[in-house]
Amino acid sequence: MTTDDLAALPLPGALLFDLDGTLVDTVGRRVEGWQAAFAEIGIAADRDRIAALIGSDGKRLAREVSRAAGHRLAEDVIARVDRRAGALFSALNHDPHPLPGAAELLQALLDGPLPFAIATSSLGAQVMASVDALRLPHRPPIVDGEHVEHAKPAPDLLLLAAERMGTPPERCWYVGDAVWDFLACRAVGMTGVAVPTGAAGADELLAAGADVALDSLDELAAELRRRGLLAG
Repeated sequence: MTTDDLAALPLPGALLFDLDGTLVDTVGRRVEGWQAAFAEIGIAADRDRIAALIGSDGKRLAREVSRAAGHRLAEDVIARVDRRAGALFSALNHDPHPLPGAAELLQALLDGPLPFAIATSSLGAQVMASVDALRLPHRPPIVDGEHVEHAKPAPDLLLLAAERMGTPPERCWYVGDAVWDFLACRAVGMTGVAVPTGAAGADELLAAGADVALDSLDELAAELRRRGLLAG
């Protein structure tokens, strides 16, 4: 990415953020939770395959990983594994850490004119410990996987978050770390800002539809500051 690539993006009317792997360093624990949930029903799930699907709809992950391991699960079992993986993750996620620049960026956004929200495929009960780790004075608007019928890569989460921000999708920037984030972005014409801090690299995220790939959230903060959308 060059400075010109970032500067060429359209003016945002709102920012939407993924959570796991974008704002908090939780992808490894997500993978552990899924592996443990699969192990409980006798499936030896491949770690790399799980990691590649983190950020997508949990039922999709359960379906694809179990099939790759040679098992076809009934839909009620898939839903149960999804929720069990979330519960196991919550038990592991007792001290989540913000990724570099995340807390500072969100705090500056709270003090500025640009609205923002978190839009995550995670189920609601799994989200709050990670959001609270950002140590903001109050929780921002959150749209999670329980608010929509289909989570990422379907665009439902992003559309609902944009609606709650009162901003057309094409005027939103979505900041994420997974392929699924940018497949959803591309489907609704949002601007995709990739931070390769999860399981996928920059080239993979750009190929999925991200408009730019940044080294860190600090670069995003600098650009917003240059545009007068961030204090400091």
